[in-house]
Amino acid sequence: MNDLGLVIKEASQAVKAHNFTHALDLLTQNLDQDPNHTDSLYLAAVCSRYMQSYDRAQDYLNQLLKLAPDMGRVYQELGHLKRATGDIETAIAQYRHACERNPGLLASWQVLFEFYKYQNNTNAANHVKEKIDRLNALPPALLHVTQILHEGRLAEAEELCRKFLQQNPKNTEGMSLLAEIASRLGYLGDAEFLLESAVAFNPEDAELRLSYMLLLRKKQDFAASIEQAKILCERFPDNLTYKAQMAIEKMQNGDYEQAIDIFDSVLAIAPKDPNTLTSKAHALKTFGNNEAAIQNYQAAYVSKPDHGEAYFSLANLKTYTFTPQEVALMEAQINRPELPQKDRAYFHFAMAHAYEKEKRFEDSIHHLKQGNLIKRQQSSYSSKRMTQEIDAHIDICSTSFFETHAAGGCDAPDPIFIVGLPRAGSTLIEQILASHSQVDGTLELPNILTLAQSLRGQERLSGIGNYPEVLKTLSPEKRLEMGEAYINDTQMHRSGAPYFTDKMPNNFRHIGLIHLILPTAKIIDARRAPLDCCFSAFKQLFAQGQEFSYGLEELGTYYRDYVRLMAHWDDVLPGKVLRVQHEDVIDDLEGQVHRILEYLNLPFEEQCISFHENRRSVRTASSEQVRKPINTDGVGKWKAYAKDLQPLAQALGDDLISPEDLSLILSERA
Repeated sequence: MNDLGLVIKEASQAVKAHNFTHALDLLTQNLDQDPNHTDSLYLAAVCSRYMQSYDRAQDYLNQLLKLAPDMGRVYQELGHLKRATGDIETAIAQYRHACERNPGLLASWQVLFEFYKYQNNTNAANHVKEKIDRLNALPPALLHVTQILHEGRLAEAEELCRKFLQQNPKNTEGMSLLAEIASRLGYLGDAEFLLESAVAFNPEDAELRLSYMLLLRKKQDFAASIEQAKILCERFPDNLTYKAQMAIEKMQNGDYEQAIDIFDSVLAIAPKDPNTLTSKAHALKTFGNNEAAIQNYQAAYVSKPDHGEAYFSLANLKTYTFTPQEVALMEAQINRPELPQKDRAYFHFAMAHAYEKEKRFEDSIHHLKQGNLIKRQQSSYSSKRMTQEIDAHIDICSTSFFETHAAGGCDAPDPIFIVGLPRAGSTLIEQILASHSQVDGTLELPNILTLAQSLRGQERLSGIGNYPEVLKTLSPEKRLEMGEAYINDTQMHRSGAPYFTDKMPNNFRHIGLIHLILPTAKIIDARRAPLDCCFSAFKQLFAQGQEFSYGLEELGTYYRDYVRLMAHWDDVLPGKVLRVQHEDVIDDLEGQVHRILEYLNLPFEEQCISFHENRRSVRTASSEQVRKPINTDGVGKWKAYAKDLQPLAQALGDDLISPEDLSLILSERA
């Protein structure tokens, strides 16, 4: 059998020498061995185009679109092919697709620049010229890093970028690229250091500062990110992109009215910009004005019919019902082969919602499976690695460990951590507590997750590090420093109440760390029946993280590990965690509110019962549900899909599912 990689190298040399017949012969051998070999398909398409075998080239590219629908070079080659056959309009559209997917494709930008010049579209031509100039200014090594980074080849991109920076340690483009790689891998602290340094070296580079601002926002350091947005707007007062970013910063800081005013000022100049319309709709939704939010989401998809985020955002309201016309529009978009995978995932989740409303459960689960498959293919999540991490926590954080680490940490009683799994009712508990006069409701704060990540000290791509082992080495003084830093860093999200909620569900994995640095903090475990909880997560397209949720087997395994770890915390830290079962809250709201407040040593307040009247902004997927009185709408929804849930049931195991529910799943399957 051929070594596919060696054949690719030989074929590439033949292409460079314009010996296309020989190259295609080599590539055909590769494809006989592996018909889905993407590099062979791509080069075969290039050879076929040069040999004017246009139909054959199209066939190769069609196959590539199925295998790698977000590979920018495929669309660039489609542009070249359509140009060669005289279909200029389609060619330009393909070059745009190429640049959207891979901003490092210089050839596509150059064609677009010539086209916009020919069209006398000065604004577009100038914008593209800026992109071209920036790419031309890059050293060849960094241009290559840019291109492979956007093809998802992170390990190779990181290695090449680090090698370049060793020789050019103050090159800000290299620092920016390495920061983007670090951010994609979840190393936000490393990314922040790189971008902060790069901006210090080159403070006049607006794009660099924008990247820094977006990274600070991702870290939820909104006080710092809004300062960067102010600098951009002061230096470039007419730049609509920076204005829109400032509006988003205002929104993140809770100033929704001013955010909406800024969005309106942008829309006055660019009334059909789909991203601004969608962002304004998000602000209106979070502010509680659903009617106006719906109008803006609809305007966004009218302006750009393939803007999947607008359709998904309508579905994510949980209360919206799509019209038959909207369903037809979504189906038409999903059938377009050139639709970006990000938008395709949005459409699949939106369609699942639409069909569930119509009780067309077969169609609904089809779209759920397709949407989740896209997300899973883009993820590096490993159930095995997660189980190993849970095992490590159980092994290291023993009773004797906590006895020997009793001293240290910050004794501030302010935080109330709400942990569990997503879609388990944590937002409901947060809304109840945020309705209390002594509690500030904040956000899903990333501080503990960021701290845990910084403690790993792991090889970047292995996913294996020395956390939680490193917890053994933390001195009392270090734990005090960490606890005080947490209290100080979260201050920006508070409004003056003595207590505040930190509702980050995944913090259940870090209760050991929380106890070491904040020994008097309260922790509430929001738990929901496993089938309801897991299936609800499977139905949800999360903004970021929660990668375990995109597979039924992965969900079941994660839930089991969660239950196992929470049982361990109960054993080694008795009384530390209050477990609140979602079904109990539904059955006896007042009783559970009394129970929660007693645990927190807070007096009962009637407004905690009428939590749905609290008009605070809520940013999670449960925002509309917690603005309604308590109800049973979400109970048992999985039953309509029982026949498709066998992988979930098997992963959960008999001990977590009632015999009746297991029998229903198995009988439906049969």
